[in-house]
Amino acid sequence: MATGTDQVVGLGLVAVSLIIFTYYTAWVILLPFIDSQHVIHKYFLPRAYAVAIPLAAGLLLLLFVGLFISYVMLKSKRVTKKAQ
Repeated sequence: MATGTDQVVGLGLVAVSLIIFTYYTAWVILLPFIDSQHVIHKYFLPRAYAVAIPLAAGLLLLLFVGLFISYVMLKSKRVTKKAQ
């Protein structure tokens, strides 16, 4: 069973994810249909970042997953050598 702190942290993560999803969806899907002189455009980054930011985040995610898997495999190999 999750404690109260776990539930608050989980709710916070869900809320942040929902805000990011809503912002990105409005930026990529809705903003192209709004006139470029409209005041709402000042709240969004240039469109080139709509591809660059998720690409960089995905590459960082792959890097950290690869580093974690490498660390676990090397640690497991050391434990196996000591056991023999």
